[in-house]
Amino acid sequence: MTVEPFAPAYEADSPTTARRKAPAARAAESKAETASATAAKRPESLSRRRRPAWRSPLTRRILALNMLVLLIPVLGLLHLDQYRQSLIDSELKALQVQAETFALAIGSAAVVDTASGEQQLLEDATRQTVRLLVAGTTLRARIFDRAGRLTADSFLLMGPGGQVKVTELPPLETGNGLVRWIDDLYNTVIYGLPGDHGLPPYREPLSQSASDYAEVVAALAGDAAGRVRAGEDRRIVLSLAVPVQRYRQVLGALMLTKDGDSVDRAVRDRRHDILLVFGIALAVTVLLSLYLARTIALPIRRLAEAADRVRGGSSGRQRDGRGQRGFITSLSRRHDEIGDLAQALQQMTDALNTRMQAIEGFAADVAHEIKNPLTSLRSAVETAARIEDSKQQKKLMSIIVDDVQRLDRLISDISDASRLDAELARADAEEVDVANLLGTLADVYRSVGEEREIKILCNTETGQRLRVQGLEGRLGQVFRNLLSNAISFSPSGGTIRLQARRDNRSRAEGGDWIAISVSDAGPGLPQDKLDAIFDRFYSERPEGEKFGTHSGLGLSISKQIVDAHGGVIYAENRFEAGEVVGARFTVRLPAA
Repeated sequence: MTVEPFAPAYEADSPTTARRKAPAARAAESKAETASATAAKRPESLSRRRRPAWRSPLTRRILALNMLVLLIPVLGLLHLDQYRQSLIDSELKALQVQAETFALAIGSAAVVDTASGEQQLLEDATRQTVRLLVAGTTLRARIFDRAGRLTADSFLLMGPGGQVKVTELPPLETGNGLVRWIDDLYNTVIYGLPGDHGLPPYREPLSQSASDYAEVVAALAGDAAGRVRAGEDRRIVLSLAVPVQRYRQVLGALMLTKDGDSVDRAVRDRRHDILLVFGIALAVTVLLSLYLARTIALPIRRLAEAADRVRGGSSGRQRDGRGQRGFITSLSRRHDEIGDLAQALQQMTDALNTRMQAIEGFAADVAHEIKNPLTSLRSAVETAARIEDSKQQKKLMSIIVDDVQRLDRLISDISDASRLDAELARADAEEVDVANLLGTLADVYRSVGEEREIKILCNTETGQRLRVQGLEGRLGQVFRNLLSNAISFSPSGGTIRLQARRDNRSRAEGGDWIAISVSDAGPGLPQDKLDAIFDRFYSERPEGEKFGTHSGLGLSISKQIVDAHGGVIYAENRFEAGEVVGARFTVRLPAA
């Protein structure tokens, strides 16, 4: 019985020219299994409880801040002390002009000369003159003689039963009860504001005399004086007293009084205007605050809900009638910080999705590749246990050793590939002298090439700055892999050329680039596989090479490293006279 070397049943090609299936094909084989397993482990997406706008803490903070900024100056304006005082001063000046005019009229019409040569006021004439002077006005006029006795009062009229006191009645109440209640509440608030506190109260004794009023005492002394007092119902009372004279002789004092309704109305009207403007400004502020909060809080809540969906296992994308779109595409169109955040989250989500898909695909590829030597190894072990021929057992043992070595090599390359992303993300880049790196590698690999009489030539442009920003060890790994492949495919006596130069053709892409190429004189590459050779586990090996010598990860890792450095790597065939004379791998990296 003869034992043939074990090869995987799913390989259609011979071991010497084995071609691995593309990762997309292998991933498709286990797509249903991976999807079901992932769905079983995904947690439910935790959607955040939607709050009404008025319950949003951010909305409340924006409203409170804007209303506070608006309320502080309004409260200051409602105080209106200076405006009120200016009105009072104007009223007192007007009272003084009227009082002086009335005093001059009384001094001319109600004064007589006595037998002794003195002058005195006639009470009846004084009362009559006072009533005529204040008729049609809201003023109250009182005359005090030189002894301080009240001799005339415009609010006291003579009737059949004697003197009658005139009392001004309050206005009739109009409107319904709700309107009056609102008006009373408003008056309570308005009159409760600072401004009337500290005024002396206005009191009228039953028997009035000049000593009850400080301004009358001053007028009897020859000086005009005014006072402001607090009357009933929180109204102010203005009074002004002037001396009644004739020929510079003080015969008495005239005191004019009036309530401060005009002042209160003016202040109240101004407060009405302020409150009206405040109400309009408050409404606009609330609406703008709600709009501002909506434009900030709602997008942030949407971003939080999207993050919950991503955490719960969603791909972060939704479908509409036009196909697949990002879940925060509309926010990405905003030209502000929230738009920048949304765009960054979308890019992060896309990167995570790409990374997860890459991990799932990588896991499927690894499982597929490990099954190959494991299947061969298991078959060899099972067969070796059933046969007794020592020669056949030795053949089986050699197969087992080859499969173990292949597994070891495969696991080592897989481990290196899995650590690559983390290392590239954490390591600090530095300037790498490409010319020096290529020269060192050429010197190292010349001894390897001499065994097969292969020349390795290194050509770099002199006088050019050939430096890139990156990790020297990883870039060296890329060029070592390209040199190793070139040596494998080059025939005996062939030549391998390393070249590095400034790539001026790429300036349209922005910045300067450095192009590094590795050319060999081998059979070239299949024209339809120039992109596929960079896929994981793809292997296109020269004839005569032992099957399983390479894992098929070298070029994939090289592309991963170059992509992480912001460059590109591609392969092409070299032609002379229309025939393929070798292959060329080119790496383009941004110049430092």
